[in-house]
Amino acid sequence: MFQLPGVLPGSLQPFERLLWPSLAIVLFLLGGLVTRRVLDRTVVRWAAQSRFKFDDIILQAVRGPLVLWFLLGGIFMAQEVAGLDPGISRVFGILIPVLLSLSVVAVAAKIATGLVQTYGDRSPAFRPLQSISQRILKMLIWFVGLMFVLNAGGVSITPLLASFGIAGLAVALALQETLGNFFSGFWITAERPIRIGDYIKLDSGVEGYVTDIGWRTTRIRSLPNNLIIVPNSKLAQSIITNYHLPEPEMAALVQVSVAYSTDLARAEQVVVEVAREVQKQVQGAVPTHEPFIRYHTLGDSGIGFSVILRVQQFVDQYLVTHEFIKRLHARFARESIEIPFPQRVVHLRDKSA
Repeated sequence: MFQLPGVLPGSLQPFERLLWPSLAIVLFLLGGLVTRRVLDRTVVRWAAQSRFKFDDIILQAVRGPLVLWFLLGGIFMAQEVAGLDPGISRVFGILIPVLLSLSVVAVAAKIATGLVQTYGDRSPAFRPLQSISQRILKMLIWFVGLMFVLNAGGVSITPLLASFGIAGLAVALALQETLGNFFSGFWITAERPIRIGDYIKLDSGVEGYVTDIGWRTTRIRSLPNNLIIVPNSKLAQSIITNYHLPEPEMAALVQVSVAYSTDLARAEQVVVEVAREVQKQVQGAVPTHEPFIRYHTLGDSGIGFSVILRVQQFVDQYLVTHEFIKRLHARFARESIEIPFPQRVVHLRDKSA
């Protein structure tokens, strides 16, 4: 037990028994208020000017319970000075660590949720999961903290853990599909194979713009302006083609064929001239791209080749292809280059000969 210097146990008068504990509480309380004031005037302002957010989160979380910690220190000193009965001292010996532990758990929960908030501000795709992630993280921290507090207070937590384990298993089985969608949504948000605004296509044939990634479903707006709602678990198991990654700019291939009698070098020159004109004049095309063609097929009706254009994003290929086909058809007509129809040569044998 702590004793004042020069004072024997039991020699304090009733007034002194009240004075010294009260003085200890007041001094510690004033120390906490002064410390928080200094913290606000110096450290918090300095942290606000830094480009890192982690220090701001910690200081804001600690600022609230700082006075409480000093007050608990004062109460501890006061009960030591007062020379209370052993029974009352044991109560304070349990109450003070419990309150201190609970305040530390509250600080840890605030720091964790603050970090999630910061990540959500930097990652727009994570924002739909931000609120529920903060709640789950806070509940988990409080649960673990309370278990430690009960264990430190002499309460056996083994039956509680067993009960929570059985209850958690029952809830997990009942909400298996919902939890699967939630964790799939969390994975999609963290891994970011798709982002809000991306144009994607699933192996099931569903395609469109991603408009929202929720904690249970992802919403896709198709080109006809219909909303397609896909469960996150299904999306996580699908093969996804993302037309906005690694960048929105992409190639647009147009298939063309010419007759076998065509001068292929001349045809290539004409096609490239038309394609270059389209690249520079049509909205959505990449004006700096140099188009080219590649012959690839000796078909039944003609020689096939691909024209490689380039567009700024997926939907631009429709207008660019539209304009290219119109202009190429008109140019082929002027150059007398034949676009062959499907045809087959049939030889008839005269059996009477």
